[in-house]
Amino acid sequence: MNELLQFLQEPIAQRSLWACAVIGFSNGFMSALVVLRRSALQIGTLSCALLPGIALAILLFGLVQLSILLGAVLAGLMVGLGSLFVSRTSRMEHDTALSILHTTAFAVGYIILVQLGLQQKVDDWLFGNIMSMSNLDLTIAYATGAIAVLGVTVLRRPLILYLFDPRAAATMGIPARAFSYGIFALLILVLVSSLQAVGAFLTLGLLVAPAATVYLLTDRIGWMFWGGGLIGGLGSVAAFFLSFPLGWHLGATIILVLGVIFLTAYIFSPKYGLLSRRK
Repeated sequence: MNELLQFLQEPIAQRSLWACAVIGFSNGFMSALVVLRRSALQIGTLSCALLPGIALAILLFGLVQLSILLGAVLAGLMVGLGSLFVSRTSRMEHDTALSILHTTAFAVGYIILVQLGLQQKVDDWLFGNIMSMSNLDLTIAYATGAIAVLGVTVLRRPLILYLFDPRAAATMGIPARAFSYGIFALLILVLVSSLQAVGAFLTLGLLVAPAATVYLLTDRIGWMFWGGGLIGGLGSVAAFFLSFPLGWHLGATIILVLGVIFLTAYIFSPKYGLLSRRK
């Protein structure tokens, strides 16, 4: 206990704890879009598509943090929006186009980074390292989270209508195609902002589990956003305090805690839980 209190007095610990709370909340809030859109697997593939942008940015500009983040955003947008374009302009299903583009991009990025001798950095980008987040990383994560939460809050009603019935939304004058591209772009920005925290492989859990947990507890769609944010933020903070005494990887512990919360809701939810269905 004394060691934990001493650790909390360190600036790096305070920065990491704050990052857990803010990134956990913003990702949990945005997870409602992923669950309602039924696009969890698509987002999971997109998270791995960030790697080639990182690789190309390092190849062209070196280990400059801002160029790395911009490269990741560009790669995610190119793969995500590119797969939408391919599916809309051919007979190819979106999932198929996305799978081809993201695996190809990931392979290119991995080869470049290994050739550059950045194997350790690859591990950080794939699995996250909150303790190593720079001031720029934190600023981008906070700004992106604020923009995402504010944007979705302002446009929540037309967004929900579009997610449930795109055709009805289009007849009401809601730009369905713009919303489709916009949601993808916003989710990619959130993915990039949490890349350094939990990594490309684990960020899917942070962008799905919180709202999925709320979905098991209530029928009120509005609660999925704020409830998901609270679960994401509090779960990430709880993981911070759990990982230190156990010596566990913080990013992995965050996803583990959120997974345990989800399984608890799945089993004990009074309306949709496993036990309630056996009564």
